[in-house]
Amino acid sequence: MIINVKDLRKDYKTYERGSSFKETVKSLFNRKAIIVEALKGISFSLQEGELTALLGPNGAGKSTTLKILTGVLYPTSGKVSVLGYIPWVDRKKYVANIGAVFGQKSQLIWDIPPIDSFYMNKSIYSIPDKVFKENMNSLVEMLGLQNIIKKPTRQLSLGERMKCEFIMTMLHNPKIVFLDEPTIGLDVIAKDAIRNFILEMNKNGTTFILTTHDLGDVEHLAQRVIVINKGEIVFDDNLKALKSRLSTRKSIRLLTKEPLPEFNIAGLKLVRKLSNFEAEFELDSSVDLNSFIYQVNSTNRISDMSITEMPIEEIIKDLYK
Repeated sequence: MIINVKDLRKDYKTYERGSSFKETVKSLFNRKAIIVEALKGISFSLQEGELTALLGPNGAGKSTTLKILTGVLYPTSGKVSVLGYIPWVDRKKYVANIGAVFGQKSQLIWDIPPIDSFYMNKSIYSIPDKVFKENMNSLVEMLGLQNIIKKPTRQLSLGERMKCEFIMTMLHNPKIVFLDEPTIGLDVIAKDAIRNFILEMNKNGTTFILTTHDLGDVEHLAQRVIVINKGEIVFDDNLKALKSRLSTRKSIRLLTKEPLPEFNIAGLKLVRKLSNFEAEFELDSSVDLNSFIYQVNSTNRISDMSITEMPIEEIIKDLYK
């Protein structure tokens, strides 16, 4: 295993302070300590070459997990081994083998072109000249940035900057890359380019751990999904298993030739009425689909109907709840 996490815990100490002036003054002399359990003993392991999504609502503990795995935070207790290193102990040796892309934090220097930032990373990671030139040229060509990397970073669009961030991260051939909201704020075309780049790098053997709230990233990229909620792992399997385990419902879009009536069918829920003739429904597995179609068609004549799995957003929402 390339990553082993066992009984990982992280506690934060904070202090309670009142809102009134009297309570604020009182708290200067007598503060009540509160222990917040960000992680409550999580365990998991990853094999080399996996592309795993780490999901959870805000405050669930996923960013804390990522920061411990990158060596930024010390855990309260538990064991972590990544590439044979303890991230926060062997930090100098360890960071030479990993990369990180944070959607809201940039590695690029604002006033100079990205190519100068690339050369800065070459010095930081002591990348040999030949390896650096081969990697840079290959990555620039793959992302179509030949005419971009010599412009000042401040003149680049968000999508162009994010592509350059990925080049910065991959120049030293990291074995593991941690991604925190890598497509946040990007348009559809830029997201597609970034997703294809990640998949291509993964095919070449790079292991990725992704945290995101964009479930499109999960559906396009993730081979495995780990869901953390309230500091505990509540799911760890592939995306197909997640859908089959949590969703017993179907999404139905119905278009009829006559106005739709009010259906009184147990297990059928109206999601959205698009017009008098078209609506979206949720159908529970307890409802016989043939009986539903027969009932609708006998009174309304179906013009068109589509039946799909529930959107992943709804499945994840159920899991968070």
